[in-house]
Amino acid sequence: MPRRILTSIYLPHAPARVWTVLADFERYAAWNPLNVEAHGEAQVGAKVAMRFLNPASPGAAIRQTVTVTRAEPGRVLAWRGHIPLLFTGDHLFELLGECDGTRLFHSETLSGLIPWRFTEDQIESQFVPAYEACNLALARRLDALENVVPLRFAHQR
Repeated sequence: MPRRILTSIYLPHAPARVWTVLADFERYAAWNPLNVEAHGEAQVGAKVAMRFLNPASPGAAIRQTVTVTRAEPGRVLAWRGHIPLLFTGDHLFELLGECDGTRLFHSETLSGLIPWRFTEDQIESQFVPAYEACNLALARRLDALENVVPLRFAHQR
């Protein structure tokens, strides 16, 4: 049975701006505490070399090449990591305009023999906080960039 991690955060930035930061894989190392390294392009079918921390094993990092499955600027960014039989992870960032900003839904659906052993309590106590930390780091990154150049309204120019 698949396991699902689902988090959400409101960001006072336009969806197009949030997308720009999420799609900039080369700068993940500067801000992302979950996907700590990524090299590739945010285009459907692209292969992206990633290093991410494993919430189920604190301190452990995993290297994997993922495939971008969805890349709709200002709307959706998703990728899939896969190890036959053992693991499939479908990672998703969905951006919805809300008020003057963005509601970000950040989730992952895990399946295979490895995630099968994760309990709901383990998902809630280990995985959800790691994804929420990523959301907060994204908010801080957007705010920091906003202080350099007023990017919140850049798409309106």
